[in-house]
Amino acid sequence: MIEKKGFGDKLVSKVIEAIEEKKGNKIVALNLKKIEHAVCEYFIICDAESTTQVSAIADEIEYLTREDLKEKVWRKSGYENAQWILLDYGNVVVHVFQREWREFYRLEELWADAKFAYIE
Repeated sequence: MIEKKGFGDKLVSKVIEAIEEKKGNKIVALNLKKIEHAVCEYFIICDAESTTQVSAIADEIEYLTREDLKEKVWRKSGYENAQWILLDYGNVVVHVFQREWREFYRLEELWADAKFAYIE
């Protein structure tokens, strides 16, 4: 699991567990701790086949982090059209994309200096 890859954060692990539970695709965790002026410590990115699956993944992330870790999302956006849902937990920011939107925005390329862990 993620701890073996150097991402020992419990919240990161729980988010990845939720994504895997709802069959999210191409899960990537980016450790941004050593990047000066980064907006957070971790980015987690995944994609899904449909807007329904995007919403289901985001809902599962919110549910598991609240139930198991007592963590509440600080800010969230994108539920209206569910093409790209962003969940902001402060030091962990989660991006759940519909596949074509992930390919269009290519967030991973913006953080090329980050430490990457490809979960799947």
